[in-house]
Amino acid sequence: MKKLLTYLLLFPIYFYRNCISPFTPPSCRFTPTCSQYAIEALKKHGPFKGMYLTIRRLLRCHPWGGSGYDPVP
Repeated sequence: MKKLLTYLLLFPIYFYRNCISPFTPPSCRFTPTCSQYAIEALKKHGPFKGMYLTIRRLLRCHPWGGSGYDPVP
């Protein structure tokens, strides 16, 4: 059940990376990018903690937030 939920959460990220992201300029403040971070977090920690880490990372992505290297814990 966990794997199924993880794959369901990964599908929109892959859709964004392949269909939407190529048409927008690169503007990510962090390395790895937020979408790559989300993929790694979901695969490493599962659907619940992975989504928590992803949402926390997205909330830090604003003009007054940090930048630089921010790996998945």
